[in-house]
Amino acid sequence: MKTTVDIEFLNVIFYIFLGFLLMAIVIIVFFFKSRKKIIEKELEKKNLELSYQKELLRAVIITQEEERKRIAQDLHDDISSKLNIVSLNTHLLKTPNLSENEVKDITENIISLTTKALDSSRTIAHNLLPPVLDKFGFHAAIDELSLEYRTIKSVVVNYKNETKNEIFSNEVQLHLFRILQELMNNSIKHGKASEISILVSKKAATNMLVYTDNGIGFELEKLKNKSGLGIKNIESRVGFINGKMILKTSKNEGIYVMITF
Repeated sequence: MKTTVDIEFLNVIFYIFLGFLLMAIVIIVFFFKSRKKIIEKELEKKNLELSYQKELLRAVIITQEEERKRIAQDLHDDISSKLNIVSLNTHLLKTPNLSENEVKDITENIISLTTKALDSSRTIAHNLLPPVLDKFGFHAAIDELSLEYRTIKSVVVNYKNETKNEIFSNEVQLHLFRILQELMNNSIKHGKASEISILVSKKAATNMLVYTDNGIGFELEKLKNKSGLGIKNIESRVGFINGKMILKTSKNEGIYVMITF
């Protein structure tokens, strides 16, 4: 027969075993609950990332469609209208008994309109892909862009390149050029800036593009709401070159943008 001591010992063993069993169950339940929360957070993060990527893609598509619309309008309203008038004037030359002065006037009109149509076509082609960017690279293109803004828009543009003519890939060059175009247009149109500074530099293996202006600035949230398409377009282009962007702005403090890539 089992003694009282044996029974008590077995009870102690049983309760210890039961305690370990309950502890193991609690740990397992805690682990699965924690794991579930981690998975839910990961899924939520992935969904947010997907949503953000979709938003950026939508911004790019809308921007492209707006650009196509603008080009189509330029072709129709500018070049097409001029060529129609050239065609009409060409047919006028077939009119019988025209005087020498009439022929001269019509011919000069045709030459003038043709020249203007050629200039317009060059402008459209330049906006699509500046020849200097394709032939001479990013730094030459920014020099030309800066000169264009100084000349046409009467804005002081200071461009400094500290990379010793670092050569970027064609894709990177084009995205950086479009980013600067967007930023400069925003500075003039929305920021009312009179001075713009652009710095391209390099530290170790990291390239940096720093953009500032002396405009009226914005409250950042209002800027995103007001011209979200432009900002999203810039963000999407930064993403395409695997870069990161820091944007700082406040009212009457201008704008500061740093892109690393």
